[in-house]
Amino acid sequence: MEESHDHGNHRRARRRRPRERDHGRAARRARTALRGGAVRHRPLSGAFPQLAAELGADATGAQLTLTGFLVGVAAGQLLFGPLSDRFGRRGPLLAGAIALVVASAAAVVAPTLEILIAARVVHGLAGAAGMVLGRAVISDLATGPAAARAFSLMMIVGGVAPVIAPLVGGFISAPLGWRGVLAVVLAIAVAMLLAVLVVVRETHPASARARRAPGAATGARALRTRGYLGHALAFAFAFAVMMAYISASPFLYQTMMGFDEVQYGLLFGVNALALMATSALSARLADRVVPRRLLGWGLTGSLAGAVLFLAIAVSGAPAPLLAVAVFVAVAPLGLVLGNATALAQAAAPGAAGLASAVLGALQFGLAALVSPLVGLGGETTAVPCGIVMAVSAAIALIAFRLAHSERTAVLASPSGRKDLDHCA
Repeated sequence: MEESHDHGNHRRARRRRPRERDHGRAARRARTALRGGAVRHRPLSGAFPQLAAELGADATGAQLTLTGFLVGVAAGQLLFGPLSDRFGRRGPLLAGAIALVVASAAAVVAPTLEILIAARVVHGLAGAAGMVLGRAVISDLATGPAAARAFSLMMIVGGVAPVIAPLVGGFISAPLGWRGVLAVVLAIAVAMLLAVLVVVRETHPASARARRAPGAATGARALRTRGYLGHALAFAFAFAVMMAYISASPFLYQTMMGFDEVQYGLLFGVNALALMATSALSARLADRVVPRRLLGWGLTGSLAGAVLFLAIAVSGAPAPLLAVAVFVAVAPLGLVLGNATALAQAAAPGAAGLASAVLGALQFGLAALVSPLVGLGGETTAVPCGIVMAVSAAIALIAFRLAHSERTAVLASPSGRKDLDHCA
């Protein structure tokens, strides 16, 4: 009965909400905004040995360039999101794109580790503008299933980038060196700035800000509801599953399973393609299956894979079986990331920028937390990685269930109630 009611709402939503037809335009503009932030995620990690040798640093010092970037990303989400609610999307996005070009140039010519770390912090801070505003732009232009479809398409870039970036960075670092990797990032930053100038238009103009101003507090209050917090936590902890796998992958595939660099790259690529495929599948199914159901399927599948991974690690079964468990845990995330984002954003219709900012801060804050945890047992055991993946997947599923344990997720706003019904 509930499923019939969900699909009835789903069909009515498509008839009466013309904004849902904007999903293609929303996704294109969001991808333009997102691309600059996404492509800079961990491309330098494969060049850490070269970087450390040239700048006279140890492994810890080289790792600080990544830590600084992640700190900057988390802080930038909380800066640019609220600013965009107040001043519009395009102005903060342009400011972030310009700062990104400057930081990229400073990183390329950095003479010391300290200057490089500082440049990487600004890198993350400025790059966060594209990430947080990409989600806000979609919320401005689309609602309901169309928003879920657009977010799923956007996650093909934003969700797969953390998987592909280290692989691409490692591939180009050999011929170009670590400064060459950063020069490529600079070129992409310049291209992003040009794309923002040419493609992105204001989606949250002064008239809309004035019209939404009376409801801004209501939107902010919605961030404390189960509807928002449940889906935001489901998104963040599902992303933590992927980050645990990414952080542990070098020793999992090479040290424990004995694969060489080429085989490691191929397996990494298979998982990336699986994530892209399920993200595309989620987008195609958005008109036929409500986002809540797709999200539940994805979280359940990811938890099953994470538990399987932990069981293999604890039992001492042949290490190559871990590759199968990783695939089962990571592939379903394509059904999770876009739909969880759509449901979280729908729960805060009066504060899309702030909602996106908190979502991103949770995402990268947890990523920074879980990355070192997977290596606590050394390079000869996958048990810590399995624990982190299983616990993260379980919390994500529990948060999702709590979000739907009551149907009052966005009762603070009549429009918010409609959007949630269309998504749920």
